[in-house]
Amino acid sequence: MTISSDGTQPGGQRGTDTPAPPPLGPPPALGVDMRSAVFLDFDGTLVDIAEHPDDVIVPARLPELIAGLSEALDGRLAVVTGRSIAALEALLGPLQVAVAGSHGGEFRPSTHAPVQPLAEPLPDAIVAELRHFSEANGGLLVEPKPFSVAVHYRRHPEALEGLLTCAESLASTFRLGMKHGKQVIELAMPGSDKGSAVTRFMGLPAFTGATPLFFGDDVTDEDAFHAVRNFDGHGVLVGPQRATAASYRLPDVTAVHAWLENGLDAALKSALQGETRA
Repeated sequence: MTISSDGTQPGGQRGTDTPAPPPLGPPPALGVDMRSAVFLDFDGTLVDIAEHPDDVIVPARLPELIAGLSEALDGRLAVVTGRSIAALEALLGPLQVAVAGSHGGEFRPSTHAPVQPLAEPLPDAIVAELRHFSEANGGLLVEPKPFSVAVHYRRHPEALEGLLTCAESLASTFRLGMKHGKQVIELAMPGSDKGSAVTRFMGLPAFTGATPLFFGDDVTDEDAFHAVRNFDGHGVLVGPQRATAASYRLPDVTAVHAWLENGLDAALKSALQGETRA
């Protein structure tokens, strides 16, 4: 049976045999003397989720904030998102940080490096079948990406049962990964997951030996929460408490921005003090 991102069954009832997860506290402040690596999901973590993916509101300060913190960490910061890199940069502008898009299917190890595909392109037949299902069920939003496809059922929750059946059939036929997130079903090609992207980043010279923190809100981020544990790192769940592999939690996007700002401020003050002592 498929379980949604809030731990409920598709019918809306929480499984009675699932114990309540222990409450998680906030992550420690980003220490200027620590060799940390920061990985950031986008939707639900850096921006609030909107009815339509194109309608998210990007704070004017956000691109400068993540670029500044990346510089302070000597490049050990990456955005790891389910969006394609092109779609992300359409919202944020040219990113001056490392980035993995399409749930890790696209990988750019540093600012000016070329994008590397880590998965095979999604077959057109999958998107065609999901579009057909969408049209027959009130017009669900189908969001094709280079290595995955998302179907948003926020406006048509009654279509969930049929959508799950359709998606599970396609996943079985084409050997795809399937995720059930916040009112969205996503099918992804093998090799297109955030955990694989984090592992690949941690193998790069800039990230080697760092302690990673991954900030994410949805079940699609759980792969990354597990991956950072392999490097003695921690996941940071953003949003309401739920069952998760994360070690820490922040309540919302605003709290994430505050944590990032505090880390950047500490880094700038440390650099200024170093210049003064010199």
